[in-house]
Amino acid sequence: MVRTVSTMLPLGTKLPFFRLEVVPKTSFCGVNKQEVVGYISSNDLENKPLLIMVICAHCPFVRHIESGITTLFEDYGDRVQIIAVSSNSLATHPQDGPDGLANQAQEQGWDFPYLMDPDQKLAKALKAACTPDFFLFSPAKNGEQGLRYRGQFDSSRPGNGELVTGEDLREAIDAVLAGSNVCKEQQPSIGCNIKWNPGKEPSWFG
Repeated sequence: MVRTVSTMLPLGTKLPFFRLEVVPKTSFCGVNKQEVVGYISSNDLENKPLLIMVICAHCPFVRHIESGITTLFEDYGDRVQIIAVSSNSLATHPQDGPDGLANQAQEQGWDFPYLMDPDQKLAKALKAACTPDFFLFSPAKNGEQGLRYRGQFDSSRPGNGELVTGEDLREAIDAVLAGSNVCKEQQPSIGCNIKWNPGKEPSWFG
């Protein structure tokens, strides 16, 4: 485990296109409240705020906030599109494969899309660096999704004694939903480094 800090993608960055496979053996109500099996594309999304969570099954930093993610979804899932994405290399970390992700989602009762990013294109487009890493987008008048928040869930980390509240991310979501400006003083997330496919590491890695 390499303790890694978010790269902090510039605010205002447009949502990159993606088309990713849904983790098999997971069930959720997707676009238009229909259960989705197969793939989800950025073109399928509704015209409302979008939260992308780059997470995985094995990371202790992710496991530390799993219950907080569950509560966040319960509180905001009807107003914000919430999507989880796992980008870790299965060549080096098979525990983050479909079975591991499905077990995690089922244990936590997650009813949001959990997507696999095996070629790591979305992670690289977001300049994601660690798990967990959070990216909150909201649509402009032209419908294009722009980045409003990126960084930590809150300041709680394994072993530091601070409660998991999701405070930082919740404040950003509340601001977006209220049509207010999100504070630009945002703290980076800290977690395990994304496990890049061997020989395919991005320029900011290492």
